[in-house]
Formats: sequence, structure tokens, C-alpha cells
Amino acid sequence: MLIFNLKTNILNMKANKLYQNLEKDFIKPGLSDNWFQYMDSVSDFLCDNFKERSMGLVCDFATEINQVYSAVFPSNDVMQKILDDGACDAMLFVHHPSIWDIRKAPEVFSQMDRDLLKKFKDKRISIFNFHTPLDNYGKYSTSVSLANALSFEIIKPFAYSSGALCGVIAKTQLKNILDLKDHLEEIIDHSASLYNYGNDEIKENKVAILAGGGNNINILKEALKEGVNTFITGITCKNEHSKMAHEYAEKNRINILGGTHYSTEKFACISMIDYFKEIGLSAKFIDDKPVMEDM
Repeated sequence: MLIFNLKTNILNMKANKLYQNLEKDFIKPGLSDNWFQYMDSVSDFLCDNFKERSMGLVCDFATEINQVYSAVFPSNDVMQKILDDGACDAMLFVHHPSIWDIRKAPEVFSQMDRDLLKKFKDKRISIFNFHTPLDNYGKYSTSVSLANALSFEIIKPFAYSSGALCGVIAKTQLKNILDLKDHLEEIIDHSASLYNYGNDEIKENKVAILAGGGNNINILKEALKEGVNTFITGITCKNEHSKMAHEYAEKNRINILGGTHYSTEKFACISMIDYFKEIGLSAKFIDDKPVMEDM
């Protein structure tokens, strides 16, 4: 149900209707996630549906929505910016319901601030999360959105995980890995990492893209089968978790380009602004800071 408010010139939507639209458009059979097991510190704020599925509505604080905010993580800065914006009867859409920071390893995800959650509840600002559903291949998905931002031609999806096809094989007009690094840096607006394990020439102008945390040996094996020697992802730093992936890439001469978890996934959250506007809601993206140690 859409209600047009002539005084404020804002379109309002019943919260449940918005949640139903998101479920219908993004939840597919077989998708899974596991966030709730790590979120004990804020469990009293979480709705029962999220506790069961770890996706969809996280905090059910609103009955009507007149403004949607989109962000990658519900960091303190993001949540405070929304409060400073004077938000009320609103929704925060996030790709992750927890906050990534590799510098805090082994606890790389921390939870939302309880005081800020209380303020969200007082202001009737719900929180909604799609992790696997937004990674899954489609118009607004993370890897598709990154490929589009890079102006690449998408050939096909790949990289099956948690019931989703999370990556894409794409074609670029660029021929050299150094030119590709420069182009990625221009798009993400900061430096990128290059592990130059392969030939400087991009084989057949094809690249594999998996936004976020794709530096995984199984993903690299799949990319190699696609005849790719260049892989773009977010988290590429060398540590115990990624050791085998780097060894495999070096042995098989696969170049790895990294752009941080945040910066490779933000384009999906930006593209979701179009989704919300298409269904008649005011929406804006809330920017955050990348963790450069990801690379």
C-alpha cells in the first residue's frame, strides 16, 4: 500500500509490504546464511524470523517506511549518519548484519552498537539484511554490480556458494593487468593490491570477479577451468586463511587483484537505491570507509 503525503511530498509504504516485496524479489529456494550464531550480544533486538534464517528482516522497529538507507555494514559511523539525518519511520538495508574488520582477527565481524540500536528503535528505523540473496547472480548482485561499475561485459555467472552463484566471468577491453589495476583503482577511488602471479596479458580479455571475500582455492580452481588468468575480489591479504589460495594462484599463474571487502561490495548497495526508488520510496546510500588491510 502506497500513501502519498502531500505535505511532505514523500511516498510512504507499510513496512510489512516492503519486507514482502524484498522477500519475493530476492529470496530463492536453497539460499542459506548463518549470521545469528555470532550475534548473541544483540539477540534481544533481533526478530524471530532472522534468528531462524539469518536473512531478511533483522530488527522490526517500524510500521511505515518513508525513507530507505543502504549500506554495506551497519557500522557505528553508518548508523550515526542515519540518526544525524533526522531519520524516523525508516529502514536501513545492509549487505551484512555485522561489521567487518580484518584487523580484529580472529573475530573479524563485530556486532551493532546496542546504544545505537536503542536509538533506532526509538526512531522506528528497521534494519533489513540480504547477504547471500544479494550475492546471488542477478540485476543488483554484488559481483554483477562491480562488473557494471568497471564497464565489463558479463559472460556468465560462476562460483556456487550457500545456494547462490556469487561471481561472474566477464570480458574487458583492457589487455594488460597493470592497466586493469589502474582502472580498478579509479573505480573504487583508492589503491588496489596486485599479486602478479601470472602473465601481464589478460588471457582472452576475460576476468573472473567475486566481490568481497572470494580468495578461495575452490573459487580459483573454477576460474582456471573457465580459462581465466586474472581474478578480481575484495580480500586478498596473505594470512593463514588465504595461504593455500595464494599458493594455488602462484602455481597456476593466476593474477589476483584486490579492492577491499567494502569497496568491491558497495556497488551492489548503491544499485539497490534504484530498486527502492522503482517501488516508490526515497532512498540514499550511506558511504563508509574501506579497511585497507584487507589487501
